[in-house]
Amino acid sequence: MNAVLDTSLLIETRPTEGVALLRLNRPAVLNALNLELRRALAEAFTRLDGDITVRAIVIAGSERAFCAGADLNEYVDATPPEVISRDMGRLWDAIAQCRKPVIAAVRGHALGGGCELAMHADIIIAGESARFGQPEVLIGLMPGGGATQRLTRAVGKFRAMKLLLAGAPFSAAEALAMGLASDVVADGLMESTALGLASQLAAGPQQAIRFIKEAVLEGMNLPLQQGLHLERKLFQLLFATADKTEGIRARLDKRQPHFHHQPQARDGTERSL
Repeated sequence: MNAVLDTSLLIETRPTEGVALLRLNRPAVLNALNLELRRALAEAFTRLDGDITVRAIVIAGSERAFCAGADLNEYVDATPPEVISRDMGRLWDAIAQCRKPVIAAVRGHALGGGCELAMHADIIIAGESARFGQPEVLIGLMPGGGATQRLTRAVGKFRAMKLLLAGAPFSAAEALAMGLASDVVADGLMESTALGLASQLAAGPQQAIRFIKEAVLEGMNLPLQQGLHLERKLFQLLFATADKTEGIRARLDKRQPHFHHQPQARDGTERSL
């Protein structure tokens, strides 16, 4: 498992076929997000989204922390024009707009911007030691990376309000109970669980996986009827893919399907999304 990219702040490896692992690498400051690391993440996600050899992405931290939040040294004396000039929305959007499945493998602290980073993933696998939270209010700020919107959509208004207004951390078990985490496993199994799931997704029917992600994320911003209409249209389009035929024939033949590694049309040509 050789490093594909090592910026010192972010290490990229390919642990299994079709899977890219991005590891935050600022352990001395619990992987706090400074501007350089944020830019490295944005560049990596933009590049991986266009890399046909990558079909799933895992983002992880270290044993003590997934990510403890923003690097406060870059904020203590910052003025509004300085913060605006950092164009943080563009850097977050590079992650949010990735078309491929993204799994956050969370152990230890996932606070503030770290919790928001995890919420940019499609699936969160948490170790038992994981501690989530949005403590910005405790230093006179509020979330700026999407927590007021993503946390509310994940856990509902009343839980989100308490977590955001009080700023108290919560455990992995609490995150699972309220719907923020997808699964909680022992710390020692957390990363292998995330990578195993990523490998499973990388071996699956890529057009269907991308359409599912699109329907879920786009549907969250649409009225119910429009969301259902989008789902039906994407469902119908999948009948043009070779993977649909292979998947059904494999089920009827009681064998494992052999899906294409890229989105495919029925004629076998690659379908661009």
